[in-house]
Amino acid sequence: MTPVAASWLPLSPGERSVAIEVLLGGPLSRTELARRLDLSAGSLTRLTKPLIESGLLVEVAEAGAPAETRQGRPSQPLDVVAESRSFIGFKVTEDMVYGVVTTLRSEIVARYDRPLTDREPAAVVEVLGEMTEALAAAHPRLAGIGIGVGGLVEDRSVVGESPFMGWRDVPLAELVEERTGLPVVVENDVAALVEAETWFGAGRGLERFVVLTIGAGIGYGLVLGGKRVPYAEEDRGFGRHWIVDPNGPLTPDGARGSAVSLLTIPNIRYQVQVGTGRDRTYEEILELAAAGEPMSARVIEEAARALGTLVAQIGNFVLPQKILLAGEGVGLMDVAGKTVTETIRAQRHPLAAPIDLETKVSDFHDWARGAAVLAIQVLVLGATDA
Repeated sequence: MTPVAASWLPLSPGERSVAIEVLLGGPLSRTELARRLDLSAGSLTRLTKPLIESGLLVEVAEAGAPAETRQGRPSQPLDVVAESRSFIGFKVTEDMVYGVVTTLRSEIVARYDRPLTDREPAAVVEVLGEMTEALAAAHPRLAGIGIGVGGLVEDRSVVGESPFMGWRDVPLAELVEERTGLPVVVENDVAALVEAETWFGAGRGLERFVVLTIGAGIGYGLVLGGKRVPYAEEDRGFGRHWIVDPNGPLTPDGARGSAVSLLTIPNIRYQVQVGTGRDRTYEEILELAAAGEPMSARVIEEAARALGTLVAQIGNFVLPQKILLAGEGVGLMDVAGKTVTETIRAQRHPLAAPIDLETKVSDFHDWARGAAVLAIQVLVLGATDA
């Protein structure tokens, strides 16, 4: 497989600004595009010409305009050719690889998953290579691969530490590039999800935006000025020390009363098992809590209060325009959403504006899509500061 994105690179800073603006807001008239980017008509023409010639942008007929008025190139809006290239996104978990193929606008056009029976890097790379070959057969215009992994990722290429996979200092991007022949970007899975929601999802167009994920762990992502804020502690388990209730439970994973102890699926299951002697799935616990079974109901209520406390604290200190709650644990809201809402209200100023809390019912394909968005940002647009 030969990389095909190189014909679009390198983009100059001006070309990149134009491409991103059209990607996120197109189709856009040249007048509107020039206004948004504070460019003269001549400068805009100079910047858009190579983008059109390379096939990244295209002139389209103005929607609703009669044919006789569609005259003259300057009047034609510009849009991205979304189907001109495809991107693979992978989300790697401890027992599965979830894969998607997306367009340039991150629309998922294919899904393909494979189980992981061996977490050794060489074995995982081989699975990723086989999946890429299968996807490339149906989508031959692949421009690159994005991979999301739970853990600390350095330079968007090396998995420095991944407790879920038991990895340290694995040059994953290099290994997968050698196996597939395609350019690869690797990122922390929560960071990739935040980028996707910022560019194409719930955070689109917002200056201050937060993503909070609950599931196997606790994930947090902050967007300020429309850009994700990277931080050194990314996915190093800060939720283990985010104390929500000092008198809360002590679990195998996390300090007493921490967000991890109260909210993560493994620790919710652990609390119920200790209290009842029975090992239940998260879904079973939610069903039992909804039916009023005492131990499950108590654990889920504690988790709901912990979540409400977290959301209130984020709202009080970050002042976000929206908080997106995602992850495989969001079923908590269906059973105990009222407790979450009441806790948020109790821990906010009485005159504070309500927090815009959006719950996203999703699966791991959304996380894989986030990895594909990273590939779009970095490999195609050259947006290294995304």
